[in-house]
Order: sequence, then C-alpha cells, then structure tokens
Amino acid sequence: MAAMAAGDEHAASEVLRGLNRHLNCLNEDNKATRKRALELIKRETIDKGLSSGVLQEVFSSLLKPLLKCLSDPMERCRETAITTITEFIRCVPKPEESLPYLMPCLAQRLGEKEILEPAEELRLSAVEMLTLTVDVCGKHLAPYLTEMINILQRTVVDPFPDVRRESCKCIVNFAKRVPEHFHMQAESLVKPLMQTIAHQHSRVRVSVIEATGAVIQHGTGKNVDDVLSHLAQRLFDDSPQVRKAVTAVVGDWLLHMRDRYSYFHKLIPLLLSGINDEIPEIRHLAADLWKQVGTQWEKENEEEIKDKLDFLLTPPPFYPPGVERPGLGCRELVVRNLGRLVPAIAHDITDWLVPTRIRTSQLLSVLLLHAEDHSTQHLQPLLATLYRACTDTERDVISNCLAAAKLLGTFVPPVVFLKLLLDHVTAPSSSSHPWTPLMVLAAVLGGCSRPLLKPHLEQITNTLAQPDVCQEYQQVLYLEQLLACVDVLLRHCESDHGLVSLQLLQVLVTVQSLSTEPRLSEKALESVQVLCKVQGLDSVMELFRQHMGQLLDWLSASVNTWSSYSPQRLQLHIIVIQSGPVIGEFVSQLMPLLCSCLQPDRDPEMRMSIFTMLAKLLLDANNTLDSQGYFRAESEKFLCDILLPNLVWHAGRTAAAVRTSALSCVLALLHGGAITPGQLLCLEDKLCPQVLSALEEDSQMARLLSCRSLSAILRLIGTSLHPEALNKIYPELLKRLDDSSEEVRSVALQALGLWLSSLTKDYSPELFAPHLQLLFQQLLLHLDDPDSSVQDQVLEILKKGSSVHPALLKREVDAVRDKQRSPLYCDQLLQHIRLLPTETTAVS
Repeated sequence: MAAMAAGDEHAASEVLRGLNRHLNCLNEDNKATRKRALELIKRETIDKGLSSGVLQEVFSSLLKPLLKCLSDPMERCRETAITTITEFIRCVPKPEESLPYLMPCLAQRLGEKEILEPAEELRLSAVEMLTLTVDVCGKHLAPYLTEMINILQRTVVDPFPDVRRESCKCIVNFAKRVPEHFHMQAESLVKPLMQTIAHQHSRVRVSVIEATGAVIQHGTGKNVDDVLSHLAQRLFDDSPQVRKAVTAVVGDWLLHMRDRYSYFHKLIPLLLSGINDEIPEIRHLAADLWKQVGTQWEKENEEEIKDKLDFLLTPPPFYPPGVERPGLGCRELVVRNLGRLVPAIAHDITDWLVPTRIRTSQLLSVLLLHAEDHSTQHLQPLLATLYRACTDTERDVISNCLAAAKLLGTFVPPVVFLKLLLDHVTAPSSSSHPWTPLMVLAAVLGGCSRPLLKPHLEQITNTLAQPDVCQEYQQVLYLEQLLACVDVLLRHCESDHGLVSLQLLQVLVTVQSLSTEPRLSEKALESVQVLCKVQGLDSVMELFRQHMGQLLDWLSASVNTWSSYSPQRLQLHIIVIQSGPVIGEFVSQLMPLLCSCLQPDRDPEMRMSIFTMLAKLLLDANNTLDSQGYFRAESEKFLCDILLPNLVWHAGRTAAAVRTSALSCVLALLHGGAITPGQLLCLEDKLCPQVLSALEEDSQMARLLSCRSLSAILRLIGTSLHPEALNKIYPELLKRLDDSSEEVRSVALQALGLWLSSLTKDYSPELFAPHLQLLFQQLLLHLDDPDSSVQDQVLEILKKGSSVHPALLKREVDAVRDKQRSPLYCDQLLQHIRLLPTETTAVS
C-alpha cells in the first residue's frame, strides 16, 4: 500500500509538473489564454483517466487555482472551472478534503444577497456541484451547516426555475445525510420555500413540496403550522403531480415525523382530502398511506385498544352498502381528533373559494364514515355546519353535505338526531334560509333504517304538519324540501303509514295550496297518489274519504281566524276539488265551516274566492256537493244563511264584487240542480227581491248574473209563481232593455220570454191588462232598435205574448203602426195574431 501511495505521489508530481505552465497562464490578462489553460488542465487530468489516488493528489494542488477561476470575468472560463471541479469531486476518493476551500467559495458565489454569478446556466451547474458534494461527502458537511443553509436560502428563490428545482433536490439530500445537525437551522429554509411553493412551473412546485417534506421531517417540528396552509392550497392545484406530491409528503409525516401525534388533527384532513381526488392514482395513494397510518397507530397503541380490537371488528348494523369500512386504527384516529376537526370543517365550509368549500364538504363525509356513532357527541355543531353549507350557491357543496347528512342518519340514533332536528325545523335559526333544517332532515331520514325510524314516524309527521312548519313559508325551495321529507318517509316506511297518513296528506294538501309553481303542485299530487298506493287504496278519492272528517275538523279549528291571506282557504279549495264526489258525503260537517267563513262581516276577498270555488262545485253538484243528495237537504239553509246575506247592498267596490261572486253562486245553485223547485218556491219571496235589486248594480257582470238567475228561477218555478210575484219581475227586466251592455239586453229579453211562458190560466189577462199593456208598449218601442238581432228577439217575444191577450196587443200594434213605426214588423205581428185560433183571438 505504501509503495502504491508512493507511486501515486510520483505520478501526481509528474502530472503537476506538466501543468505548471497552464497554472501560470490562469493569471494572464488574455481571456483566450486563460480559457485554453483551463481546457488543457481538464484534458491533462480528468480526461486522462488517471487513478483515483493520483487525482486526489492533483486535486489538492489544483483546487485553489480552480476556485479562483469561479470568479473569472469570462463565462467560458467559469463554466470549465465548475465542470472540472465537479468531475474531481465525483472521482476522488476523499472529496471531503476539498470542503474547507470549496464551501466558503460557493457560499460567497451563491449565498450572498446579491447574485454574483450572472449566468443562470452556471448557477445551475454550481448548485448541481453542491448536490453532488452532499452525495459524496455526507456527514463531513456537518461543520459547514451555516454555509449550506445560506446557499440554499438564496438558490431556492433563484430567478431560474431549474436552479430552484436543483436546490430543492439538494435540500432533501442534505436533510437525509446530516439529520442530527440539519434540524438546528432547518426552519430558516421554510420561508424561502414557501415563497416559491406557488411558482408558475408545476415541476418547481413539486420539488418545493418534496423539499418542504424533508425540512419538516428532519427539523424541530415547530414549523408545521407555517407550511400547512400552503400545502392545503396545493391540494387544489391544477397539476395532478403537485397534488400527488402533497399527498405523499403528508402521508410520510403521519408515518415518520417525530412529533406527529401533536399534529394528527392538522395532517389527517390533508391526507383524507386526497381520497376524493379526481385522479385514481392519487386516490389510491392517499387510501394506501392512510391504511398504513392506521395500522401503525394500532401497533403503537395496541395495549390501549386491546378490547376494541377484539370486539369491534363487525360493522354496525345498516352500514352503507358497497362501502369498505375503514380499519380500527383509522377510525380511532378520526374519533380522537374529531373535536378539533369539526370546528375546522365548519370554518372552511364557508370559505370564499369554491374549490375549498367543495373539498371540505367531501372531507366531511369521509370523517363521518370514520367517526360512525361517535359523531353523536358533535351533532349540534355538525348540524349547524350542514345548515350553513346548504345555503351555498354551488350544487356540489350541497350534494356533498347531504351525503354527509345521510351518514348521520345511518350512525346516529333517531331519538338523538330528531330531538335537535325537529326543534330546528319548528324554529329555523335563519329567517332568510328557513328550508335548510328541512333539507338536512330529509337527507338524515334517507340514511336512517326503516326499523329504527318506525317508532318515530308520528313524531316526525306531527311536526311537519304543524301550521308554523307547513304553512308559514311559501318559498319554492321551502316547499320543495317539505315535499322531500314526505317523499323520503313514503319511500322508507311503505307499510307503516296507517298512523301517519292524515299528517302526510295535510302536508301534501298544504304544499299544493301554497305553491305557485305548477311542477311543484304536480309533484305533490304524485306523492298523494303514492300515499294511496302504499295503503292499498284504489284512488285519491278513497284517501280523502278515509280522512275527510279529520281534514274538515282540522280546517274548522281555525276558521274563525281566516283571512284572504290564510292558507286554510286554499287548503279547503284543494280538499273539496280533489275529493270529487266524496265531499258530498260530508255536507253536514262542511256547512258550518262555510257558514262561518262566509258571514258578511268576514274578509271580503276570502269570501269572493270561496264563492268562486263553490260556484264551480254547484254547477256540477251531482258529482260534487250533492253526490249523495245530502246537500239538497241543506240548500235552503245555504241560500238563506250564506248567499242572501251576502247579496244585501253595501257601499263600495269591494262590497259590489262580493255581491257579484255571491250571485255567481246563486246561478250555479239554480243551474246545478242542488235545490228542488219546491224548495225554491218556498224561498222565492226572499230570493227574488235580492236578485231583482241586483239588476241595478253598476257591475255589468252582476246585472248579467242577475238576469240569468231570474231566467233560471222562471224556468224552475215560473208557472208556480203567484201573479203578484210575477208582476214584480217584468218591470225590472224591461229596464234592462236599455242596458249599456248588449249581452245584458239579450239575456233580459230571454228572461222576458220565459216570463211570458210562465203565465198560466191563474194569470187573468183582463185583471192584469195594465201590466200586459205596459209590457207590450215597452217591447213595441224596441222594434225600432238599431240592432236587428234585438228587433228579431222582440218580435219573437211579442208573438209569444200575443197568445196571452191578442186584442190588447193588436190595439197596441195598431197604435204604433198609425205612427208609421216599424211597419214591416207590425205587419208580421198582425198577421201572426190573425192566424191565432179563434178562441184565443176572441178574448177581448
């Protein structure tokens, strides 16, 4: 060995003797001379393939002159010097001997505030040389910790991206090689690393994340908080490689960082976020690392969790299908840190950045899947978080939170979650978003199993049917969530609905009555049909028959407080319209309710809407109110106690509108056949005066309805009326022949025709000749009407009247004819009288 060393020494001195002239040339002013000298030195040493021993001797002599060349003004000289030194370091057996000179020089070139090396490619080569030095010198670099840190602090924020990447690589290697010394100054690298973690090049970001991992892993552990927010931000990076790097680094910390137990609550969310990444590779990496973390924790805490290892291996009942249950260690880690994780979730779920809110909402489901029934003790803050998240404008946030709510339904006992949730449904904390408790309730119920939910069905449906829950708000979103709750109950508890069918129907009726959206009303009606189906009922009418008594009691309880704004008025409308003939079976219960809400002192708008509804029903009375013939027995009371009081004249437009709507009801009652001629005859003396007075109403519609009502009365009981009663009708109808409305005139003429048809033998033409004379005179005046259709109508009525008192009519026609008025029509009328049978014309 000694002979070999002596040989190397001799060979080295020979090489150095040959290099003397070149070394002297390094001090020349001529750039080309210096450049050539450096190239020749490299050729005579590195390129010659000398033995490592010889190279070591030569390097010791050449190091100082070569280092001096690192500050040469000529770029090519500096490049050759760096290349030569790098190769020497790579090839010599004891590169550490160069450190006392190399490190101060590099610290001066790269570690100062001002960048001394202007060429970015040479800065890269210099940092690559430093990385190589770390690789080959290892622990020998410990005394140069300060120089290393100074250099890396500067190069990690270098303007050239490749220098930053190489610096990060160097940091990782240096931390691993001298961990027992590195930790003393590691934290000074945190700030520059965080300055460059958002660099525009994704490969730089990846390198910075890896370097950060090493700095924290081999540091004091005090800087975790300084880097966490930056790493969390990189979880939303557009580059999958960056997200993968974060996942790998955080997983490594959870497995190997000395002080990891102190930071579990901060690191677990970062790793679990990767489980929902869109890239399968990242998802699998996160899941695999998480399993390793859980398994390692189990081993480290085996004694503490021994009982659980033995007894908690079977999943809880009704576990979500198709979901792999996390290991015990993973579950325990989440459970033990849940108290700290829930507030963090609550904070981040309202972040101003959409990706943060989406990722946080995904993470919530992952945590709840691990926490299982332990989430019970955090239920209050969890629900508050879900309510806030359900107001988000981003659909993904809402759907993720509802998935989390479903897990709460799976793991938390119904007796616990219902106590809180139903209180919130009854009294929402947010007046601007009152539907959020309902939205969460629907999701939680969706996750709860049928056997566990069954004992609480009545409590849930009673709450939903409360007036301040189902009738308080009319927003579409609120009604949608109310429907969602009903639908989930219908879906989950098909055969258990006997006890709660009424409450569900009340809610569905209310949704239909309050909804201004047709699609929502249709959806509610579909749910009514599902409610029938699950109970084995043939039709919606059967469902209403089952509950009609209770529904009418439900409405009657509040009828004294109804106004035009009351939802009960609309509920009544839905119930009586949708129940069809069934309502006819409950007339005795319906009538007091109608009587109460249609009294003249009640809200006018409410009365109008109910009269309009009743008019529709009465027009088809046989298939609605009178389907069983019960209404007919009540029709006199209905007319006297409800309709007639509302026909009494009061000043004002609103009062007039009420009278018009009541008249529409009178006409529908007469047309629909819900009142018999006998009943009508008994009430004629009360009804006719009111109808006749309505002929003077300002409203054209009221006058029209009045005329038609008189026509209907005459059709039904005209021939049974006393002549005195008849004589009160025609003068009022004659006044309507001068009405401003053509339609009213036409209907008044039809009524006069019916009046003439109502005259029987009890009506003495001689006794009542003055009445007939007035009628004929007024009608003959209208033979001159500008409207030819009116003239035709009048002619037909006079022809009908000719059979009552032909002689009287003939005299009146002759008087008109003498005045040269309507000669053509008069001739036709006289011709008609002549053709009448002899016994008729003989009446004088």
